[in-house]
Amino acid sequence: MIREIKGWHVFAGFATAFGIIISVNMTLAFNAVRTFPGLEVKNSYVASQSFDRERAAQLGLGWDVSATLRGNDLELVILDAGRAIAPRIESATFGRATSVAQDQTPEFTFDGSALRATVQGGRGNWNLRLRARADDGTLFQQRIVVRHPS
Repeated sequence: MIREIKGWHVFAGFATAFGIIISVNMTLAFNAVRTFPGLEVKNSYVASQSFDRERAAQLGLGWDVSATLRGNDLELVILDAGRAIAPRIESATFGRATSVAQDQTPEFTFDGSALRATVQGGRGNWNLRLRARADDGTLFQQRIVVRHPS
């Protein structure tokens, strides 16, 4: 027996398809807004006016910066001409790349070769957002992707 497709069948198919699309989009939009960490700067135009100058000064420091997470031990190595240094840390935030829910403020201590702190870490993508001040007053700020040794 062949059934005839009527207008309400077509409407039901379209309504179901668009209902699924709209509900998926709403779910994704809600989760994107809910997990957004917030503003990086209050006024991007004002921040852009000094960006090149500050970037040149930071690059002029010549620092080689890396961070490694071994278990719950965070190791931050800052090398200046191959020598480990301990600049004044103005702020450091250890957390996930896309959410602030697990953000932590590590308390670093310098052991002569690296700055070390205990954090609640684990596998996955972690970042260290660092603001440090050089002896000459130059501000160093960078988001460092934290490595996991294999």
